[in-house]
Amino acid sequence: MNVFITGGCGFIGSHLAERLLERGDRVQVLDDLSTGSMQNIAHLVGRPGFSYRIGSALDVPLVTELVDSADVTVHLAAAVGVKLIVEKPVHTIETNVRATEVVLGAAARKQKLVVVASTSEVYGKSTSIPFREDQDLQLGPTSHSRWAYACSKALDEWLALAYLREKGVPVIITRFFNTVGPRQTGQYGMVLPSFAAQALRNEPITVYGSGEQSRCFGHVRDAVEGLLRLMSTPTAIGEVFNIGSTQEVSILGLAEQVRDAAGSRSEIILVPYGEAYAAGFEDMMRRVPDVSKLEGVTGFRPRTSLDVIVRDVVEDQRSRMAAAANGGVPFMSARR
Repeated sequence: MNVFITGGCGFIGSHLAERLLERGDRVQVLDDLSTGSMQNIAHLVGRPGFSYRIGSALDVPLVTELVDSADVTVHLAAAVGVKLIVEKPVHTIETNVRATEVVLGAAARKQKLVVVASTSEVYGKSTSIPFREDQDLQLGPTSHSRWAYACSKALDEWLALAYLREKGVPVIITRFFNTVGPRQTGQYGMVLPSFAAQALRNEPITVYGSGEQSRCFGHVRDAVEGLLRLMSTPTAIGEVFNIGSTQEVSILGLAEQVRDAAGSRSEIILVPYGEAYAAGFEDMMRRVPDVSKLEGVTGFRPRTSLDVIVRDVVEDQRSRMAAAANGGVPFMSARR
């Protein structure tokens, strides 16, 4: 296939591009490098079938050209990370909604398949665990920018399904749950790489809130496998799928596990949300996916254990630090 990936220099996008090339597909990547990095695709540049463009998913002529030349578009470009979302809500809303509109509009010209990446954030403050794709969503008040990301991604989903119904665009929607692994940066508030970096430096590991809130962390390798299987499954068109691990861990427990994996002497400290973010910041206590729909349609469910995930992230951060100390670029995680 010819596959076009928006946000392809990002964490998930670079891993997806790598897997597609390994199985013989041709890959075109577009990224504005606002949160992505050329380091993520450096090992792919020059390989047969791979090309990249530095530009914005808001650029209508450019996106139209790339969508037209592809068999399928995987739309990953988005504002990501709690820190970025809270600090730049205007950028979050405009980027997420407008870019999705541009991609879907281009796909509508020739009814090209689009996979729209959404997020577990759309479930908001729901306490109906595990989260199912057909359940009601429960977001917080508009006065809290924390919910701008969730709302913008929910609108992306509605827009995608509207393009399917009105314009015949085949779409698949994936809701990722805390996808982690090598190449992920903690720069925008991603918890696991942040913990790993702090632990390796023997700095205090900062846990926001009480630490009792829990999440399910899925390996990027499993997320990519889920994407690939859905892209190749005609019955997935028009559907929404959770993609993530079902192994739950408290954030405090995660910090302890990271510290152990890093062989660190770090102290674990609790930081009130009000000090980490704006006053009135809201969080959800649990976020656990039901992945039975994904398994039923594709035969696949994420199974990589948290021990393996934590080890991979710690080793990736260790590699980054060693490379930075030597003035180089960490390539050891490129094919992990």
